[in-house]
Formats: sequence, C-alpha cells, structure tokens
Amino acid sequence: MNASERQPPVVPLLLPNAQNRYEVTAEDLPLSCPMPQMQLWNSHPRVYLPVEETGWAKCPYCSAEYTLRR
Repeated sequence: MNASERQPPVVPLLLPNAQNRYEVTAEDLPLSCPMPQMQLWNSHPRVYLPVEETGWAKCPYCSAEYTLRR
C-alpha cells in the first residue's frame, strides 16, 4: 500500500460568509466565525462568539447570525 492509498477522504470546506444565518449545536462550541470547517483564506480574522449566553450571536465582521439549537 503506498502513501496515496492511506490518505483520509477529502472533506470539502464550506464557503465562509455564504449564508447570513447558521444554526449551530453544542458540538460547534466554542463557536467561532468563520467556523473551523470553512475556508479561511478569503474570509475575515477568526472571532469567537458567546452564543451560549443567549442562544444567539452576530459576527461583528460579516454580520452572520448564529442560533444555538438546544
């Protein structure tokens, strides 16, 4: 078996700021925008959002809104 056969499957990244609203779960905490599964090269700096406190948070850079699904 060569090295290319042992590579993990490629998971496509989400486009950052492609949506205005995101629903997140406890698995996404601590919440950051852009989220870890989003491409970072064409987005803003990562900022952590306190969605746990109220169940809702808005990114100060891109205005994306995040709702915590409980």
